[in-house]
Amino acid sequence: QVQLVESGGGLVQAGGSLRLSCAASGRADSTYPMAWFRQAPGKEREFVAVISWSGGTTYYADSVKGRFTISRDNAKNTVYLQMNSLKPEDTAVYYCAADPEGSWSDGSDYDYWGQGTQVTVSS
Repeated sequence: QVQLVESGGGLVQAGGSLRLSCAASGRADSTYPMAWFRQAPGKEREFVAVISWSGGTTYYADSVKGRFTISRDNAKNTVYLQMNSLKPEDTAVYYCAADPEGSWSDGSDYDYWGQGTQVTVSS
């Protein structure tokens, strides 16, 4: 079992930055990929970014490429999402997920989820 707790959400103006954190606990090893997804009101959950356990491999959704950066600190069992040049369309609840069984970008392949943190970008 893996427990995930996100933090760092909030209200920011367009063009601003936020850094989300997701702390993992419950397993002695952290040798699993971790990802961020988001869900805006009235929309389906979508993939944002994923990072391998070593941190050497990352993938991003086209909509955030060049603006968001995913990273992890395995000593702290924490994954981060640095979000720059935020846009109103980035407004959503952001969820951390861990240990996919198949596709790293398919939310249905993840068993472990955090409770989510709200990010609101005003225009």
